[in-house]
Amino acid sequence: MINTNLKFWRRELSLTQAQMAEKLGIKRSLVGAYEEGRAEPKLATLVNMARLFGITLDALVTTDFSKKKNAKAAAQLQAQNAQMAATDTSAMHAGGKLRILALTVDREQNENIELVPQKAAAGYLNGYADPEYLEELPKFRLPMLGSSGTFRAFEIAGDSMLPIASGTVIVGRYVDDWLNLKDGTPCIIVSSKEGIVFKRVFNRLKNNAMLALHSDNPLYSPYEIDVEDVVEIWEAKAYISSTFPIADLSLTRLASIVLDLQQQVSTMKKV
Repeated sequence: MINTNLKFWRRELSLTQAQMAEKLGIKRSLVGAYEEGRAEPKLATLVNMARLFGITLDALVTTDFSKKKNAKAAAQLQAQNAQMAATDTSAMHAGGKLRILALTVDREQNENIELVPQKAAAGYLNGYADPEYLEELPKFRLPMLGSSGTFRAFEIAGDSMLPIASGTVIVGRYVDDWLNLKDGTPCIIVSSKEGIVFKRVFNRLKNNAMLALHSDNPLYSPYEIDVEDVVEIWEAKAYISSTFPIADLSLTRLASIVLDLQQQVSTMKKV
């Protein structure tokens, strides 16, 4: 049903093959090949199609939406989506803007964690929705993170989040509901104006459609960013660093004093 449904939904959305390709992050020639049944989409592309059409992956593969009764149901679904978009302006603030999250999978169809190194940060803004761009990035898996959610890793630059040093890799889980982000949550923010930054997020979406970004380093002042400029948000779940934290000398001295006192008490008890 993939080729039939792709043609049906492309027409329902009034998209050309080139426009459909742009939304799916693939080449226009691939859309034509899929519609003609000359090629089969990868799992990641199928997932992106289902999200774009507002249907389940199972329905995309097994239901013929070109049939009359299914087309009517699809039209009703389209009308409901349009009404929700028109009446619920909070959808945009919650990350509900039409966004296709491209991803890659391994041979066992497990999602990879793509690593965006510092040198690739600028290119990520143009390639985040392009599966071919993501295919070129280094990939790895961290079983300890579990299978709940989609993860991506970013190498950060600068000292604004000390003691997490520049060059540290932050592993983030994709956030699709921005409205429920808790204040103080450490996140990777991808934005059209700021690029990729690692900050603590304070949620100001309900009141003024803004996010306040704070650094852990007090030398850096907090600032706000308009939700319209936000492309992606990844909640920090782990970090990988080759730089070990510097010991706090004051705590080391305190520990030494406590140890000396314990030894003195122990000597007094023996006497």
